Amino acid sequence: MKPKYIEHIGIAVRNLEESIAYYENVFGLSCYAIEEVADQKVKTAFFKVGQTKIELLESTDPNGPIGKFIEKKGEGVHHLAFAVDDIEEKLTELDQKGIQLIDQEPRNGAEGLSIAFLHPKSTHGVLTEICEDKQNK
Repeated sequence: MKPKYIEHIGIAVRNLEESIAYYENVFGLSCYAIEEVADQKVKTAFFKVGQTKIELLESTDPNGPIGKFIEKKGEGVHHLAFAVDDIEEKLTELDQKGIQLIDQEPRNGAEGLSIAFLHPKSTHGVLTEICEDKQNK
């Protein structure tokens, strides 16, 4: 599987507004979207740096995945997301290569992307997301 590019880097934060101010004031970036993804119990904010995005993730529930991540590890890099074509085919390919899939099927993510996560136990410790923008093909 060859990804098209790094779609985004997900960063877990405790406070979205404070983190947005940091990226805007220190790096001169502009937050272009804030979105809540209810089923993932997270509120997101996006910045673009070239073709790659930074996705800030604030938990809306301490028992959600980002809430648990921050409780265990604190704020920081949460995941790396690769843009791919035909996400279903890529999941099959990864499964056949023995990669442990968190998501057997794609699900809906922020910005309307189809997403699926790969378990860090089989990706050298990096929570990895593959995603496909099916709306803008």
